[in-house]
Amino acid sequence: MFETRMHKHKSLFLAAVTLLSLVSGTFVLSPAQAETVMERVKRTGVLTAGTSRDAIPFAYVDSKGQSVGYSIDMLVMVKEQLEKQLGRKIQLKLVKLTPAQRIPQIQTRKVDIVCDASSFTWERDKQVDFSVSYAVTGTQLLVKKDSTLGTPESLLGKRVGVLPQTTNEQVIRKVQPKAQLVNFKSRDEAYTALQQGKIDAFASDGILSEGWLQLQKNHDAFKIVPDRPFSREGIACMVPENNSRFLDSVNFALIKFMQGVINGNPRNVAIFDRSFGAKGTIFLNQDLRDLAIETMQLVIESRQEIPKNDL
Repeated sequence: MFETRMHKHKSLFLAAVTLLSLVSGTFVLSPAQAETVMERVKRTGVLTAGTSRDAIPFAYVDSKGQSVGYSIDMLVMVKEQLEKQLGRKIQLKLVKLTPAQRIPQIQTRKVDIVCDASSFTWERDKQVDFSVSYAVTGTQLLVKKDSTLGTPESLLGKRVGVLPQTTNEQVIRKVQPKAQLVNFKSRDEAYTALQQGKIDAFASDGILSEGWLQLQKNHDAFKIVPDRPFSREGIACMVPENNSRFLDSVNFALIKFMQGVINGNPRNVAIFDRSFGAKGTIFLNQDLRDLAIETMQLVIESRQEIPKNDL
């Protein structure tokens, strides 16, 4: 009878704890019970991807209102790889995010992946997982042509525009703690402020500033400094932690694309040239193009070449 009474009390206690957890909102599924990205994509047929609206040439909105760019092309490659693996059609749903929204949206599973112009940092890697890098970037300054800025010392007391929670913001804080950082919600806002003289420089990825410059009629009125970036990072996609199968698929798709460019696959080369070719968004001269190809080769060699029958 004592055992029966104890069992009854134990059952009541567990029921009370469960009810309290539900009421307080602290009842959560364990990682083992939570749906993985691959499971959700297979169930829904939708891959929800975070991207940017103004990260030229990687992810931006064109004159027709369409999301385009090199990173958007990489997302298409990922989608096609998932279709092949899961044996069903997948819809690619794009969600435009600010840099500050990217990691929270991944952590709360509002998006399955982010591919824009996100660069790898060890601090970010504590919160999300990164794919292999498919481009290289670095922090530089966009300034007016007659500006003398370009060194850390020259930024002392200067107004430097940044986007919050970007590596560019972190780099400028590190190289010149006494610079006056001015936060902007978008690159377009920062570019406008620079043209109006409200800031002395805009710190961004050099390749993104170059993309903006090439679209401007008065591009000769600006320059990008210094020649050697303050920092260098690899651009990669971000995914939720503990989704190794999904990350494997993303990496396979990216390396498959890079290997196709190196091997001269017409479709892959056309995609690369659309962003970086002679008539692309940003023109890479032969030296820079060779460097991009060499970087791709290094990424491939850090893993394994894709078998020919899978290309």
